[in-house]
Formats: sequence, C-alpha cells, structure tokens
Amino acid sequence: MMSVSIGAVAPDFALPDTDGGSWSAADTGAPATVVVFTCNHCPYALAWHDRIAEVADDYAARGVRVLAVNSNDADRYPRDSIDAMRDRVSREQWTIPYLHDATQEVAREYGAKVTPDVFVLDAEGRLRYRGAPDADYEKPEERAEWLRDALDAVLAGAIVGRPETKPVGCSIKWKA
Repeated sequence: MMSVSIGAVAPDFALPDTDGGSWSAADTGAPATVVVFTCNHCPYALAWHDRIAEVADDYAARGVRVLAVNSNDADRYPRDSIDAMRDRVSREQWTIPYLHDATQEVAREYGAKVTPDVFVLDAEGRLRYRGAPDADYEKPEERAEWLRDALDAVLAGAIVGRPETKPVGCSIKWKA
C-alpha cells in the first residue's frame, strides 16, 4: 500500500458520485480540496459526518471542495454499496459529493487506513494535512477544528501548524 507524504502531490483520480457524475482531486482552480475517506456504517464516520459537512458549507464560498470517498468492500459490507450510498445521500440531503471507490485503488494510493481519514490538498494538489477532523469524535463542539485550522492555513498560503494527526475510526474494509 502506498501513502502520500506531507508536501507530496496527491494521486489524482476519477471516481463516480451517487448521481453518476465523475469527480477528480485535481479540480480546476480550487484553492483547497478535502478528500475524506468515509462510509455508511462506521460509528466514527457517522459521528464526524455533520462536522465535515459543516466545514464544506462554511468554506464553499472560499472555493474549497470537499469530496467524500467510500472505499469499503460492498460485497462484505452491503451498507456501503453504491445503492446504499445513493439512499443515504438522498435521505440526508448531502451537499457534498459522495464518491464510490469500487476498486479501492484510490484508498490504496492515498494510504487511507480508517473512516474517516481526512486529506487536505492545496491548489497544486500537494498534501498539507492528513488525519482526524478534530480531537474527539464524541465532542461535536470540537467542530472539526484540526480540519478548519489546516484549511485556514492553506487558504492563507501559510504552513499548516499541525500537518498530521492520527486518524481515528473503523478500518477500511479491504477486499480479500
């Protein structure tokens, strides 16, 4: 399994969303892109979901894109199938694209380990932050502060003060 190092250009990808559109990490002109490996069943991913969605809403006017990627083995975990993803997006009225990494290639290239695993890329596609959204999934008042701090630094052209934290969550469910 590969892994992207802080400062390195992250691998690009083209993944389908729940509506059949295709998304890439190397978007035209976004000052920052957040790639979050997540899923439908992990309690950590579910606990952090609203905070990540709020970050997407709060930073949208500044051009930041947030892409949620589900790489779990849907054969073993049907709650992570593309149909289940579509149902969830519709039911919860998601404002961020939910991408399906059916081959798990993107998760492997990024070195994603758990859900959620957050990667912040700058305008050049360089990794500037990797880890957890904040210090405690059980405390919504944390407001994804580590993610927000990283985005604020990237948008200001500054060095991210805490470029890496330990991602906390359920392991990605790899295909056998």
